[in-house]
Amino acid sequence: MKKYIFLGLLAVFAFSSCNRSHNGHSHNTDNHSHVAGEKHSENDGHNHQDGESCNSDTKEPDESHADEIIMTTEQAKAAGVEVNTIQPTTFRQVIKTSGQVLVAQGDESVAVATVAGIVSFNGLITQGKSVSKGTSLITISSSNIADGDPVQRARIAYDIAKKEYDRMAALVVNQIVSEREFAQAKQNFENARISYEALASGSTGNGVAIKAPISGYVKNTLVSEGDYVTVGQPLVSVTQNRKLFLRADVSEKYYPALTTIQSANFQTPYDNRVYELSALGGKLLSTGKTAEANSFYVPVIFEFDNKGDIVPGSFVEIYLLSTPMTNVIALPRAAFTEEQGLHFVYLQLDEEGYKRQEVTLGVDNGVDIQVLSGVKPGDAVVTKGAYQIRLASVSSAIPHGHEH
Repeated sequence: MKKYIFLGLLAVFAFSSCNRSHNGHSHNTDNHSHVAGEKHSENDGHNHQDGESCNSDTKEPDESHADEIIMTTEQAKAAGVEVNTIQPTTFRQVIKTSGQVLVAQGDESVAVATVAGIVSFNGLITQGKSVSKGTSLITISSSNIADGDPVQRARIAYDIAKKEYDRMAALVVNQIVSEREFAQAKQNFENARISYEALASGSTGNGVAIKAPISGYVKNTLVSEGDYVTVGQPLVSVTQNRKLFLRADVSEKYYPALTTIQSANFQTPYDNRVYELSALGGKLLSTGKTAEANSFYVPVIFEFDNKGDIVPGSFVEIYLLSTPMTNVIALPRAAFTEEQGLHFVYLQLDEEGYKRQEVTLGVDNGVDIQVLSGVKPGDAVVTKGAYQIRLASVSSAIPHGHEH
């Protein structure tokens, strides 16, 4: 039994000595390699202290372009990317408010009923339809109402008045009737003639035609087919739509600045398009001196040419342009992107490289936005297609064109 125990201890001692010898050899070999300065290939399998690499030519990764966004020239062209160099410019202070587009005075007229009766439209009369002056819009029929046909009644009254006038004309020569009686007969005849001719000029076989008072476009139809109307009732409004008014409702707190307002831009709600009055022949007509009744706003009125598809009566956002500022950096709205409340632009570094740059914004005139910090004159900034550059930075769908 003692013999077996002795042999077991001897075997353990021998295995431990062998293991120490093996480790020491590897360590010494490694040290010998470094002392001798021998170069190792990538496959020599030797161990190195402190995690040293066998390949002495290994380089650290280049992080100088880590934040660069790559988009090839072809991709940028397909995405509609445009780049412009920043130049200081003149920019105006802005008062942002709301208001309404109105029809200019003298550019609108209303066709009214000349007789009482039942309305019948002559064809399709809808909003926006082009009409010429004198075009028949509506026919009013009175044949089936208690008062009868007004044209027939006017003709009968005219015939009676004419006969009386002719009789008086023959009697006054012989002084059988006085001049006063003759003058009264003449007046009655003229009144009956005017009334009859007015009605007869628009008379058709079906009733009295109501014609467009001016050339332009149908703005509103104020009655419906089959309605009963009375004399003087508005039927159809027609607008020439050549001139429009822009009324801005300005808060009283900006009253001291109203004298500096020179022009305005406005944005329509139906197409989100921004119009510049300077491009529409616009001019300032008046600035209110007091707030309107039951209101805290002072009206500012502009007039401009209706060169676009602007809908009169629509409510719009208005950017009033006042005092000019010089040496301002301003970029188009399309140049900016927003993420979590921060605003960014994209700088072009080289032909295919771009970089995202955070900026601080100033006033917005609806077309351009003032930049307070983040960019400087001479920087090449993406002014169109910034959103596509942003997508390229977060998507792997756009392949890289080159490497740094």
